[in-house]
Amino acid sequence: MSSLQFNAVLLEISNQLSSDELDKMKFLCRGKIGKKNMEKINSALKLFQFLTERGELGADKTEPLSELLQQIQRLDLADKFNTYESRRGNTASEPEQAEKAQLDIATEVIAENLGRSWRKLGRKLGLNDVKLDSISRRYPTELEETGIELLKEWRKSRGAEARTNELIEALRACCLNLTADKVEEKLSAQGY
Repeated sequence: MSSLQFNAVLLEISNQLSSDELDKMKFLCRGKIGKKNMEKINSALKLFQFLTERGELGADKTEPLSELLQQIQRLDLADKFNTYESRRGNTASEPEQAEKAQLDIATEVIAENLGRSWRKLGRKLGLNDVKLDSISRRYPTELEETGIELLKEWRKSRGAEARTNELIEALRACCLNLTADKVEEKLSAQGY
């Protein structure tokens, strides 16, 4: 996410927060802000600016704000923020074409077979609970779509470093050996 995009998202979010919600956020950040500065911050925008200046928030450090928004029960804004954050990936950060094709095949097989173990796999792949909760809210009843979204998020987080063998290892680490075998069979059948 570029600095301009990031600031635009912060502005949009700040416009949708009430003064009560701002007070809750300030309370949650009181250890980072300090008493003196607490009184000076009278808008969400000033809070975001303060956190940014202190290095607690930035275009490459978005987790703290997402967590704050979830803690004050503004899940709609946390989702909006996560959506903007997930767009920051670009084609230069994607794996090679052959690996990308293998990942697409693996994603299809895993989504079809993963079921309720998707959260366990997500943690094994290194996705945090904020991301997992966001995925869960978007697809509360569609397990196959949840699996697809989980793997999309993982691929975005890994960029060009995403590898099919990582997925297979994570499946085996979660005792999802049948799914791992199915991925390997499908890849083998496709000539990989």
